[in-house]
Amino acid sequence: MKKFMMISFTALVLAGCSNSGQENSEAEEAEETDAANEAAEQEETDTESEPAQEEEQQSDNAAAYSVNEADASLQAETETENPAVLLTIDDAPDTYGVEMAEKLKERDIPAIFFVNGHFINDEEGKKDLQAIYDMGFEIGNHTMSHPDLTSLSEEEQKTEIVELNNEIEEITGEKPQFFPCSVWYEYGVFKSADGRRDMIWMNWTYGYDWEPEYQNAEALADIMVNTELVRDGANLLMHDREWTNEALPEIIDGFEENGYDFIDPDHIESN
Repeated sequence: MKKFMMISFTALVLAGCSNSGQENSEAEEAEETDAANEAAEQEETDTESEPAQEEEQQSDNAAAYSVNEADASLQAETETENPAVLLTIDDAPDTYGVEMAEKLKERDIPAIFFVNGHFINDEEGKKDLQAIYDMGFEIGNHTMSHPDLTSLSEEEQKTEIVELNNEIEEITGEKPQFFPCSVWYEYGVFKSADGRRDMIWMNWTYGYDWEPEYQNAEALADIMVNTELVRDGANLLMHDREWTNEALPEIIDGFEENGYDFIDPDHIESN
């Protein structure tokens, strides 16, 4: 997983040198004294910084979520200051995935982009995937060809998932760790230890952008923010679509106005 970088401090180490068989001059002794004082001051500063840095680390990890084994939904593991939702973009990178990533990056909003293999089978698709990854977004697996997995054998299901994992790793250098199991959760590969491949399987809470009445930015933004299904830990399903791309800034604004934060995929624990 992509990790947000933490600032660390390295203590200054000084080594004193002596002239063999000769006494140090007063000037040299003064320089050594100054250097020693400087080192002591630096060490004191670093020591004083440790509690603040530790507090920052604890705060950064405070909003930890896990995946509920019963239905693959997200649930908070620790008490959080504000409720939060997870943004996921499926069927990427089709046409608007890079632009959606740019909008999220500009607002410093994390998300998972779930990739389909047929969108990265040419150089343009590979370039788009690399661009999204380079912006710091988590890349998830959404199968090679987006089939109905319930109609496939377990071996065919594994092929759909494992081949795409390998393809994405070849492009980005990192193997996906998330899979949106959805209604497929009860089938074959999802109960196979071998098929899980150390991935985190999750289910989305709600989504609307495939329904005709919500295929415009205004209606989609309104329902995504104000649906009765919204809750802390909700997994918001969206797609690489024109109207979703247009609605994205308003969706972000709506959740922020309602006091919601956005879940960092790095804070989702394996189930």
